[in-house]
Amino acid sequence: MTLGTGPGGHLEVLVVDDDVRVARVNAAYVGKVAGFRVAGQAHSATEALAFLKRTPVDLVLLDHYLPDETGLSLVRRLRQLGHHNDIIMVTAARDIATVQAAMRHGALQYLVKPFTFAGLRAKLEGYAALRRALEGDGEAGQDQVDRIFGALGGASAGPAELPKGHSALTADLVREVLRGAEGPLSAQEVAERSSLSRQTAQRYLKLLERTGRVRLSLKYGETGRPEHRYVWV
Repeated sequence: MTLGTGPGGHLEVLVVDDDVRVARVNAAYVGKVAGFRVAGQAHSATEALAFLKRTPVDLVLLDHYLPDETGLSLVRRLRQLGHHNDIIMVTAARDIATVQAAMRHGALQYLVKPFTFAGLRAKLEGYAALRRALEGDGEAGQDQVDRIFGALGGASAGPAELPKGHSALTADLVREVLRGAEGPLSAQEVAERSSLSRQTAQRYLKLLERTGRVRLSLKYGETGRPEHRYVWV
């Protein structure tokens, strides 16, 4: 399967951030996600445009606050010049006007700084799922259309899935902790890593287990009751 334009079908990514240190960290995060490869880094809109003119990439991780123009202004220019690279905004800009403008200009996702590796990985994996859903030619049936439109948001529990009294933000926080873990975690471990109470973590873990997003296993010790441990499916 050829998913991206890079060697071996890897998805090629350009990381654009005015802060050299932040760009380096984001690039390191991208390099840890299977199927993705960092094609380069840029620290201004001018550098990014020059890079994209000479190097094809699949995805641009784009900061909004650049020294010479905004990220959204750069997106407009790229489209005018015929560049159709996919865009994920990675920025501290969180005002609604900027978020709406990003959507209107075709940004596929919007990740607010600061974020965890698990948060970025979830966005990248959603993007890879979208690319897989878009493979092939011909017409799409409704099932395939639903998969395409749901690919980027399928990793998190949406508001429609949450019962009354539950927060989508808290569910996403628990999800990120589990996705970033190297193995199953107990409710106490999830609580400590997410800065939630154990009771709250337990409540959301049970919810995610019921919706099929989390798998429960039991760890038996020498004495006492078995410990419940959770892993993201």
